Amino acid sequence: MIDLLAPFQYEFFTRGVIASVLVGGVCGLLGVYIILRGMSYIGHGLSHAVFGGAVASYIMNFNFYLGATIWGFVSALIINQMAKRNKIKADAAIGVVTTAGFAIGVLLISLNRSYVRNFEALLFGNILGITNQDIAVIVLVTIITGTFIFFFQKRLLFTVFDRETAQVYGISTNLIDTLFSLVLAGVVIASMSSIGVTLLASAIVAPAISARMLTNNFLKMIVLSCGIGIATAFLGMYASFYFNSSSGATIVLFGAGTAGITYVYSLLHRAYHIHDHGEIKHAHVHIHAESHQHEHEH
Repeated sequence: MIDLLAPFQYEFFTRGVIASVLVGGVCGLLGVYIILRGMSYIGHGLSHAVFGGAVASYIMNFNFYLGATIWGFVSALIINQMAKRNKIKADAAIGVVTTAGFAIGVLLISLNRSYVRNFEALLFGNILGITNQDIAVIVLVTIITGTFIFFFQKRLLFTVFDRETAQVYGISTNLIDTLFSLVLAGVVIASMSSIGVTLLASAIVAPAISARMLTNNFLKMIVLSCGIGIATAFLGMYASFYFNSSSGATIVLFGAGTAGITYVYSLLHRAYHIHDHGEIKHAHVHIHAESHQHEHEH
């Protein structure tokens, strides 16, 4: 019989589970705001932009997190300024700035071949190599993110759903956008060593997409997205131990699989309704034609 608790006998696995669960939860939290704002590309973009700063700081024997943080914050500020002042859409600004950041990282690696192996973890994740320092950074970023959402929730919602009205009521939407981008950059930096820059975007948006297809209620969406992020992170880590597969990739595939399942469920739920009239339950399929029809099956 398989010992279900066997993986937890290893300290590196326990650290990996703690890191993945925290990352899954905080990515699920921010992911809701990202997909509602139609900015799914920013998570992908910032993770690639930060890669350049991470490589540069490593080569210069600079603190990894400090260098990546500075680079990520600067990238986020440049994107916001470009989109705000030059009438450039956010996705175009993200594409230019973040691709340049990633290209700088690739260029530095090509000029310093001896460092290539050290950057594989940043590209594809190495959650089993998580250190206590990495966990401390993830915990700190999780606390900062939770605090930011708690105090700015109403202003964030106002900015997301009715930006023009929010400005009329005196809310500085540009400041909210900047703070949100900085918080997201912090989450990206804390998560990249565990999930990897090439996979991080999916870890951010997949739980939120699943939650969005299950409910229209915002608070339920937040809870579901965080829960799905935590669950898929844990299950992905657990499965990777027995499959001997990449932890980051397995976590992302679990998240993508969950999004696929919820998509199918939402389609079936729309097409097939169950309701009752007193003690009699009816199930009917909706057929959309020139007029709305349905058949009752007792």
